[in-house]
Amino acid sequence: MKLSELGEFGFIERIRQVAGSAPGVVVGIGDDCAVIEVPAGQRLLTSNDLLIEDVHFRRQWTDMYRLGRKSVAVNVSDVAAMGGAPRHLYLGLGLPEGLQVEELDQFLAGFVEAATEYGAALVGGDTCRSPGPFFISVTVEGAVPEAELVCRSGAAPGDAIYVSGTLGDSALALRQLSQGLVPAPELARRHHDPQARPTLGRQVAAAQLPSAMIDISDGVLADLGHILEASGVGACLELESLPLSAPFRKALQQDPALIELALAGGEDYELLFTVPTEREAWLAKISTEVPLTRIGELTAEVGLRISDAQGRPFCLSRGGFNHFAGGAQK
Repeated sequence: MKLSELGEFGFIERIRQVAGSAPGVVVGIGDDCAVIEVPAGQRLLTSNDLLIEDVHFRRQWTDMYRLGRKSVAVNVSDVAAMGGAPRHLYLGLGLPEGLQVEELDQFLAGFVEAATEYGAALVGGDTCRSPGPFFISVTVEGAVPEAELVCRSGAAPGDAIYVSGTLGDSALALRQLSQGLVPAPELARRHHDPQARPTLGRQVAAAQLPSAMIDISDGVLADLGHILEASGVGACLELESLPLSAPFRKALQQDPALIELALAGGEDYELLFTVPTEREAWLAKISTEVPLTRIGELTAEVGLRISDAQGRPFCLSRGGFNHFAGGAQK
């Protein structure tokens, strides 16, 4: 069915029927605003992300179902980075001509499924016609107990630097897709259907372990750089400590230069956080959904230094992802 046959309000009603609800939603889709209750003693977290066709995704590389899931994950990841739990999502869609209602049904199915997995509900948004590419705007709201809020600005010299999961898989998949290759299933999943880490974020925040935290969307170097700037510290990273997946290590054997993707590739959506050394032992007592790896420590001397296995300085030919530094797809 063509979208023009269904009409805007018919499409919105279609969204309302699949959106569901959640505790704290007084009024959801169907009125001028959503009406939400904020739990006592908690702080509201709000973030927004855009996904634009041919900038963040290409429809010939992914399906609409996984695109819907990814649209949720990249936003939930911001809430996780501050120790919060996601609660509500607002979806804005710019729809080009030619999109079929059945394709949008698949997008919504993936979106709502992912939202439900993270414990959030779709409670509002907007739709309009796009004369250009398909674009997706998602706003996420979450909540965190006031005493457990984690920002970028609390890190101190001597703190250890940890990351969750593995690094570089999404960037390697994107590179292979751009070269006309078929990525290994694990790499493709990390790129098309990433997993945010709100459970981990809540665990470490509730235990009051991180001094600072951020999610890795633009690459370890760029995102760690935000913590260093906000906290006024420097860092030393150990190249050999970077956690890498089996398919990434296999590709690395053929092309050692790919190590730069683990540092600056982006779209990992893992958590990077700093921990005072006296709290490090408590990390082992937390049963996490993914492995945690120590990759370096913070220093009083500003700047970011990377050393290889022999302790020699390692220099990159690129930094983290920057939307306005070039025209490549993220």
